[in-house]
Amino acid sequence: MSHDASHEHEHDHDHDHEGSVLPEMDLRVRALESLLIEKGYVEPKALDVLMDTYEHKVGPRNGARVVAKAWRDAAFRQWLLDDATAAIASLGFTGRQGEHMVALENTPGVHNMVVCTLCSCYPWPVLGLPPIWYKSAPYRSRAVIDPRGVLAEFGVALPDGTEIRVWDSTAEVRYLVLPMRPANTEALGEDELAVLVTRDSMIGTGLALAPNTPGSASGGQP
Repeated sequence: MSHDASHEHEHDHDHDHEGSVLPEMDLRVRALESLLIEKGYVEPKALDVLMDTYEHKVGPRNGARVVAKAWRDAAFRQWLLDDATAAIASLGFTGRQGEHMVALENTPGVHNMVVCTLCSCYPWPVLGLPPIWYKSAPYRSRAVIDPRGVLAEFGVALPDGTEIRVWDSTAEVRYLVLPMRPANTEALGEDELAVLVTRDSMIGTGLALAPNTPGSASGGQP
C-alpha cells in the first residue's frame, strides 16, 4: 500500500478479549501470584523483580538469537521469512503463543510494527512476557491510527518516504519483526549481534542498537 499505515489482515481476527488464551493465562498467573504471596512463599518485591527480569531480559533473548542468526545466515533468514514457525522451532523456541509465527522483515523502504487491537496476543516463546504498554488501550488504538506518531514517542524517527505497515496479531498468528542489521557489524558473531537486538525492535516500536551502544536485548520503553 502507498499510504503510511497499512493495517494488514492476512488472517481473520475472530478472537475477543474474553476468548483469547493470553488473558486466560494472565488470570492464572495472577491467581498463582496471590496464592504464593498469601502462603508467604514469596515476597511481593521479589516476585516483581522476577517478572521484570523475564519480561525485559530472559524472554527477549530467544528472539534476539533468532534475529542474530538471520543476520548472519542467509539461508536461515530466508527460511525464517518463508516458514517462521519451523525456523524458530529449529532453535528450540516453541510452545503456546508461538505455534504459528510469521516473520516481517524491515527494509530501508518498509518498517513493520505489530499490535493486537482486541487484546494482547504476543509471541511468548521468542519475546517473553508482553510489556504493559503493549496491552494498553492507547497503544492498541493509536498504533493503527497514528503509527508514525507512536513511533516518535518511542524515539523512532523514520524518513518520510518509509512505508509503515501495521500488523494485527491474532490468537492464530503472531509476528516477529526482523529489524534491519546495524551498519558496521560485519565482523560480529551471533552472540555479539544478539546484544544489539532489542525487544522493541522485534515488535517494531524500536530499532536495533548500533555497535558499542549501551543496552541489551531487553531494550525498549518501560
